[in-house]
Amino acid sequence: MVAAGAALADEVGLADLTMGALAERLGVRTPSLYKHVGGQDDLNRRIAVLAMSQAADAVGGAVQGYAGRDALAAAARAFRAFVLGHPGRYAATIGLEPSGPDDPLVAAGRRLLDAFTAVLRGYEVDPADVDHALRMLRSLCHGFATLQAANGFQWSADIDESFEWLIAFADRGLRAR
Repeated sequence: MVAAGAALADEVGLADLTMGALAERLGVRTPSLYKHVGGQDDLNRRIAVLAMSQAADAVGGAVQGYAGRDALAAAARAFRAFVLGHPGRYAATIGLEPSGPDDPLVAAGRRLLDAFTAVLRGYEVDPADVDHALRMLRSLCHGFATLQAANGFQWSADIDESFEWLIAFADRGLRAR
């Protein structure tokens, strides 16, 4: 049911995902969904955990065997592809706070951070600066992908070329540190 909700969110947008719409998609009555989830907020949280896990798998798999700029490029491209391919489910992850240390969102988020941390091992990032570098990478990748998913680039420059420019810029910055 969560996977069906995530797929529907990707199609209609997270804001338009409702328990009624999901029930209709699944061919059941809305009250029957409450046997599986506690309501809309619970469904959205479960979609966020699924999305974070899938993003972690995509980025983690992409960086395997790469280092430095190659790892950075692989991670950035995989993350962008995930967000563009799954905009509704990815939207569920934004601004969601874990309910506690045992929240599955914590483990899924840690896996995604670990994948990006693996990218940083190819650079001489001071351990005291790792958090800053991770925030920079997340900001660049998240910002670009979510703007593109929202059709936020309305000028004539090629989007893929701009994304490659972003990767080169991040690489230069990480090497310069």
